[in-house]
Amino acid sequence: MAFNEPQSVTVSGTAVSLPRTGQGLGIGTFSSSDGAYGMDVRNSYGKTRTRRTIGITSKKYAADPTRPTDNKPVNVSVRLVVDQPLQGYTTAEITALVVGFLGNLTASTNANITKLLGGEA
Repeated sequence: MAFNEPQSVTVSGTAVSLPRTGQGLGIGTFSSSDGAYGMDVRNSYGKTRTRRTIGITSKKYAADPTRPTDNKPVNVSVRLVVDQPLQGYTTAEITALVVGFLGNLTASTNANITKLLGGEA
């Protein structure tokens, strides 16, 4: 079963539509019409573990610090990786772990995300 199309992500209060732009065995890609945002979903199957990843990338132009009158392309990516054994955990147990993890990051007005991006450990 594949992710619905289009996907949507809200960034700074603005919803961005991400129609499907690619599909392969265990892979789905989604991109905004202007190419500023992209999302990818990947599933890798090993002998003893399965790795599932989902990520989003934002692209823009920013001033070059060495030549402030010139702009250069820059990007940032955010990724969630679930590395699970083939047996021993149910989907419900892993879902609860992911929800708890994301809740920790977004609790207290995103304080832990701010700490992560500030280099705290």
